[in-house]
Amino acid sequence: MTDYFAGDDRSNLERMLAGDLYIADDPRILAAQQRAVRLAGEYAAAYATDIEGAQSIVRELVGSLGADAHIRPPLYVDYGSYLSVGDRTFVNCNLTALDVAPITVGADCQIGPNVQLLTPTHPLEPQPRRDKLEAAKPITISDNVWLGGGVIVLPGVTIGDDSVIGSGSVVTRDIPSGVLALGNPARVIRSL
Repeated sequence: MTDYFAGDDRSNLERMLAGDLYIADDPRILAAQQRAVRLAGEYAAAYATDIEGAQSIVRELVGSLGADAHIRPPLYVDYGSYLSVGDRTFVNCNLTALDVAPITVGADCQIGPNVQLLTPTHPLEPQPRRDKLEAAKPITISDNVWLGGGVIVLPGVTIGDDSVIGSGSVVTRDIPSGVLALGNPARVIRSL
């Protein structure tokens, strides 16, 4: 296998956190992923019997959870610690937030069921992909955004304040503030 990191003495975790190519073989990466799976499972189980009591678990899982924000389980994350959810935001069930890079969800957002926020990227070239290289780009969902059910947001995308993304849309590039966008790929249909 090619030595992709010759002369780079950083760990794969350090490369990942810097947004550079890395291989997910660092034991600290695996431990962080296992922590996320454990806490997400505990959150779902606790939510079934004690919604208020479960909040301490989800607050431990995610990097930041704003005042009066609510996430319905199940919640699927890579790490959780790189996911921030703003004040008064509601996240419906089955959010998949692959937070290899930071995912920021603003205040007063509505996130429909089965939404996917996907920060990981992989090389297009076959050999580096075969060699398990990956990277990630952050996602930003600004304030008062509504993502309809089943929306997929791809790596590196920012969605501006007050915008609405129609159900089932795939957001492949930035969306400005105050618009309705939908489709695959999502396109701006009109201003709001």
